[in-house]
Amino acid sequence: MQFLKEIKHRKINFILGVLGVVAAVALVVVFVTMTKASQNETRRLTRDMGFNLRIVPKETDMNQFWILGYSNRTMPQSYVQKLVEENSFYYAHLTATLHKKIEWKNSEVILTGISPDELETNGKKKSKMIFAIPPNKVYVGYELAKKHKLKEGDEIEILGNLFEVERCLTETGSNDDVRFYFDLKTLQLLVKMKGRVNEIMALNCMCSTKGDNPLLALREQLHSILPNARVIMNKNIAVSRERQRKMMDAYFEIILPVVLIICALWVCGMAMINTMRRRYEIGILRSLGFSTLKLMILFFQRAILTGIIGAIIGFWFGTYFSVWFGPSVFKVTAQFIQPIYPLFWITLVGAPLFSVFASFIPVMNAVSQQPAQILKES
Repeated sequence: MQFLKEIKHRKINFILGVLGVVAAVALVVVFVTMTKASQNETRRLTRDMGFNLRIVPKETDMNQFWILGYSNRTMPQSYVQKLVEENSFYYAHLTATLHKKIEWKNSEVILTGISPDELETNGKKKSKMIFAIPPNKVYVGYELAKKHKLKEGDEIEILGNLFEVERCLTETGSNDDVRFYFDLKTLQLLVKMKGRVNEIMALNCMCSTKGDNPLLALREQLHSILPNARVIMNKNIAVSRERQRKMMDAYFEIILPVVLIICALWVCGMAMINTMRRRYEIGILRSLGFSTLKLMILFFQRAILTGIIGAIIGFWFGTYFSVWFGPSVFKVTAQFIQPIYPLFWITLVGAPLFSVFASFIPVMNAVSQQPAQILKES
């Protein structure tokens, strides 16, 4: 075929064109893979800031709430299921909790029961944000363990019942250091409050609400589902999460087009050099009766082959770089950085189109010239 002979004759120019496409495809693959990894990392890191929503009974005395650190009223645990059944996308990681302050060995301590499941209103399974405590076991806050010299495996008596210490927690610098943590059902039976909770911890889903302050939308939604409850938001955590997500999205939206433009200019430059060097040859072919369409097909066949080869090499090079280098950047979600194989087929179609597009102006400029003028100048 004519275009293959031309490629063989001008190997260096063809290789440089392929390298331009390889660079474009590899950078796209790297950016897409890294963007996905970055979004996972951002989501995980901001998630680990903790729950930013607290759903409590509507009649909660807020003055006492902030003094105690929890509501002095209770509500049915079934409220969690109502939220799940509503299939709302605004709340995630729904975790029912019960808190009770008691006197224990001449000290005030807080008993906290945590439901073993973190339910999702969209039906998806997600990794837990907080520990799950085995029934009839207890997790001990740092200060309590330190003061009473408790260690894992010890048995302690609380409200007349014996519990085995499952874990002694590390220092948090908050009132969590003077808590005993139980499985929710265990604590409900212990304090005779079966089926009751005084708080549902949750996380507002990223991208679910617009603006930096989604509290109004969250409250409107909760009121329509649970009119006897209210939601409190830790705005510092919520705003930080949303701004971090938007910053990363904006970063990649700016960088990727710039990279593609640079690569397109590279491929365009290679096509321009190729057509300029073949100017005399084009004049001869035109004088021999080659039509403009036939010459365009000749050049675009070369561009398509450039794109196909560049796509194959670029995809595997970009994937290898991402899988090799990505875990050193995104340490928390390193295990989730995997080749995106559907992207290969996209690049295999997109790269030839990209190559043809980048070559379009040089090709049209070359084939539109009059053969007599070209031969006269040569």
